[in-house]
Amino acid sequence: MAARRTGPVLVEDERAVGYGELWFDAEEDEVELARIIMAPDARGKGLGRALVRGLLAQAAAAGHHDIFLRVHPDNATALRCYRAAGFAPVDPALAATWNKTQPVDYAWLRHDPEASGA
Repeated sequence: MAARRTGPVLVEDERAVGYGELWFDAEEDEVELARIIMAPDARGKGLGRALVRGLLAQAAAAGHHDIFLRVHPDNATALRCYRAAGFAPVDPALAATWNKTQPVDYAWLRHDPEASGA
């Protein structure tokens, strides 16, 4: 069963500009990065990537290295951010299985420490 854990708030100039969560799944021994939100005026500055890297560091510190996230397939900005942070698409068959219970066919990504930018 997955347990949700509140993640950090990213602050710039004393203003919250980003937020994210880590959802730990002890049964599967994996973590999902979730609810990653950036203020519109904070986008395009590398802050989202910094937030994602901070979440990755927290997951690794907790002993988890199998890390996933899902994103709406039309969110090109987020997809670029996640790829720059070292995420790559999961196998299409696995994504199709996971999407069976989802409201949309999400793009599912897995962190790849060997990916460029990781």
